Amino acid sequence: MPELPEVETVKRGLSRLIIGKSIVSATNDNPKSFPNSEQDINNFLLNSRVSDVRRRAKVLIIDLSTKYSLVTHLKMTGQLVYVNDKAGDDKRFGAGHPSDSLIDKLPDKSTRVEITFEDGSKLFFNDQRKFGWMRLMPTEEIVNLPFMQKVGPEPLDDAFTPADFIARFKRRSGTSIKAALLDQSVIAGVGNIYADESLWGAKIHPKRIVSGLSDSELRVLYKEVRDVMNLSIEKGGSTNRNYVDAEGKKGSYMDFARVFRREGLECPRCGEQIIKFKAAGRGTYICPACQVL
Repeated sequence: MPELPEVETVKRGLSRLIIGKSIVSATNDNPKSFPNSEQDINNFLLNSRVSDVRRRAKVLIIDLSTKYSLVTHLKMTGQLVYVNDKAGDDKRFGAGHPSDSLIDKLPDKSTRVEITFEDGSKLFFNDQRKFGWMRLMPTEEIVNLPFMQKVGPEPLDDAFTPADFIARFKRRSGTSIKAALLDQSVIAGVGNIYADESLWGAKIHPKRIVSGLSDSELRVLYKEVRDVMNLSIEKGGSTNRNYVDAEGKKGSYMDFARVFRREGLECPRCGEQIIKFKAAGRGTYICPACQVL
């Protein structure tokens, strides 16, 4: 599933490519993927201009001049691909689930929504398993979505301090630290990859109970979460196959992963063999020497 850094990568790429463009058509092949009435599409999407592209947790929001927004959740296999085949301006941007649709000709069998801009460029929403969606709604109502009401603060927000981090995790004192990290109501956007990487960086075993962690350990974890996510955004997200960003570069964070998917390899810190087991219901990678239960 695309995680916060991948969605942030989508946001940054599309911000450079579609803001200011007018939408002239929108087609879809599946009402679950595009649950919008024809009347709303005609009144609030067609002929609107993209005014902003932003992100909240793992949700992408494309704001329109009509004071409506396209709210998109990529879920398990969603991806957004921008294509401009105009002569002399062969730009392509793709991010999300790492399938060949990111780089192959579109539309294809996974394309659920195709949006065309006035200059002929297109934005494709592809989703193999049809769990994702692109919903058109009044911008002011986004904050009232059940997900938005429940989701925790952004871990990369400058206003989110170590003290805030500690306070929010202490509310989950009886659970394991990995389960708390994955709980989107505690903080937003931390998925399995970044939980494992952050816990390794902080030398904390994922099965440790939150109440047993000191404030100083939680401060280190706060720093690690932010460092890992910022590095991933810098490297283009964790996708390690068929990812292309706005400049045609592949995402490369997985090349720098210290523990995730490195079972049987040496820990880059101490040389012990990395192991895999289940924690918080997810496949989990740790160094048994550095992260002691």
